[in-house]
Amino acid sequence: MTHFTDKVAVVTGAGSGIGRALSVELARRGAKLAICDVDTTGLAETEALVKAAGGEVRSDTLDVSQRELVLTYADSIADHFGKVNMVFNNAGIAFTGDVEEMSFKDIDRVMDVDFWGVVSGTKAFLPHLIASGDGHIINISSIFGLFSVPTQSAYNAAKFAVRGFTEALRQEMKLAKRPVKVTCVHPGGIATNIARNGEQVEGRDHDKLANSFDKMARTSPEKAAKVILKGVEKNKARVLIGADAWVLDKFVRVTGSKYQGLVTSFSKRSGL
Repeated sequence: MTHFTDKVAVVTGAGSGIGRALSVELARRGAKLAICDVDTTGLAETEALVKAAGGEVRSDTLDVSQRELVLTYADSIADHFGKVNMVFNNAGIAFTGDVEEMSFKDIDRVMDVDFWGVVSGTKAFLPHLIASGDGHIINISSIFGLFSVPTQSAYNAAKFAVRGFTEALRQEMKLAKRPVKVTCVHPGGIATNIARNGEQVEGRDHDKLANSFDKMARTSPEKAAKVILKGVEKNKARVLIGADAWVLDKFVRVTGSKYQGLVTSFSKRSGL
């Protein structure tokens, strides 16, 4: 028996990376899984891994930016399993470009997935989590939800928004005495394909950007999943993943707004 035994857990963005690792680790710990992603091939691979780990799983193709589909999905999962205990709003995309280079469409796409996808997943499942009497919402932000960097304004905006939304939600659940815990997760550099699958404005070198990210991605998705689940067990308000996340969080706290000048200087020297 574990904290997750017989709990019904929903994982968005489960086709790869942290989402896949969370799904497999939850299955190993006895949870029942509802996994979804827009990547049908990756999702099928995750489903096979969950089953190999002994987990019960339902797999659905879902674009979290489509709110009505998310609302329908939440009800169907609750009907299928009879309850929902945990929701990991993990799905996300990346985009690189300066504000003056990006189109509104570029910014909208990042916000639709990375922020509104989290809001829709939270709102859609919240009634079911309350009804379970033992709910937990886990929203994935980023270290870029703690500090900003050049060329990541859209991603920063989405991840800062996730952080604010999630922290307010946790307070609201406590004030209303709802049986729902809330955790915000801030991964540092995780060895996933988010940078390689990301897009950028015309003229930027995709391979250079991806290679730079790979050099900073020191934490495996499997390690990240274990850290997240430990935070869930302890009902932590905030979970930092990776030594880089801890160092950078402390760096921003100590330097205040001065960090912006230091990050700008680093970006200039590194050519990013």
